[in-house]
Amino acid sequence: MPVAFVLKGYPRLSETFIAQEIRGLETLGLDIRIVSLRTPTERDVHPVHREIKAPVLYLPEYLYRAPRRVWRGLIAAHRLPGWGAALRTFLRDLARDPTPNRVRRFGQACVLAHEIWPDVTALHAHFIHTPASVARYVALLRGLPWTISAHAKDIWTTPAWEKREKLASSDWAVTCSRAAEQELSRLTTTGKVGLVYHGLDLHRFPPAPPRKAEGPVRILTVGRAVEKKGHDVVIDALAMLPRELDWRWTQIGGGALKSKLKARAARAGIADRCTFVGSRSQADIVEAYHDADLFVLASRVARDGDRDGLRNVLMEAQTQALPCVATRVSGVPELIEDEVTGMLVEPDDPAALARALEALIRNPARRAFLGKAGERRVREAFSSDAGIAALAAKFGIVAGTDTRTARRS
Repeated sequence: MPVAFVLKGYPRLSETFIAQEIRGLETLGLDIRIVSLRTPTERDVHPVHREIKAPVLYLPEYLYRAPRRVWRGLIAAHRLPGWGAALRTFLRDLARDPTPNRVRRFGQACVLAHEIWPDVTALHAHFIHTPASVARYVALLRGLPWTISAHAKDIWTTPAWEKREKLASSDWAVTCSRAAEQELSRLTTTGKVGLVYHGLDLHRFPPAPPRKAEGPVRILTVGRAVEKKGHDVVIDALAMLPRELDWRWTQIGGGALKSKLKARAARAGIADRCTFVGSRSQADIVEAYHDADLFVLASRVARDGDRDGLRNVLMEAQTQALPCVATRVSGVPELIEDEVTGMLVEPDDPAALARALEALIRNPARRAFLGKAGERRVREAFSSDAGIAALAAKFGIVAGTDTRTARRS
């Protein structure tokens, strides 16, 4: 019995973990249909996207651009038995969140309720903010069960009232870090929110080849140029390093703050040592892990409350025996144990970050030790197989069988 997965956008280079999950569940027998609230803007895709068999339905991203489609959806939704309940829920939400975005989600829900595959028996929303809004309205309109995967920004920037009501109306929810699980669990009944680490498909990350010993120490950061990633802190820390140290830093990822980061590096007098690269495919990023000697990610809590969960790029880097320096934010300490499988510093502390970087730049043996320890930890405890099996059980799939029943769990 097919389940419609409601995503903010598909495919997206920054959401490999979702594609990995969909592919894993398909392999175990779940019949998935993908609903995307946005059309893709990136031309590149990861190999896993090409392996996914699920059909994709793209909803109108902006209602005014598809007036006939939206009108047909509204007329059809008005005839559904759940129209009254869905409309009342939407109006209550709109009174507390009187934004165009709220109206857009209800319009998209009406379109989806009209155009959804007739054999779909359940909905699953990735992210508890906008995708969950659409899924909830459709569930009300069509009388379908629905469930949630919550991640990072969506948890920390969605109002408590909205998270509480969505959790109450869903059948179950999962999230990917202990900190996020604790945040959501306080808003709902005991046991409704589960912890399911994304992990990695380790078959896609074979052990790295030996690293070159000569030349400057190559430092790598992978993450969009946005406030919560803390790239400005990395630049400030690099500027504090003793001038005699020989290093180069590369940042991979798009983002609105890239020009400001370049200007910051120039003001700090280290622009000639810094390279800023746009979004890249997973194959290109893996190659960058191979070329690097040290990985750094200075995640922080942004001013609007946004923060990372348990960053996949840290796990990816560790599969390649790359020593990681990161910050004690959200789920990161669940992955990295300070001075055992990597190094941790407090967020927004460039001086502490500089000390950690200097210690590892000067000590290649320590880099090698932490890199190998991190690799062992990821390969032993963060395979995606366990997480996908846990999700499959919630969807009523037993690994190794042909069961295809989506049930309430």
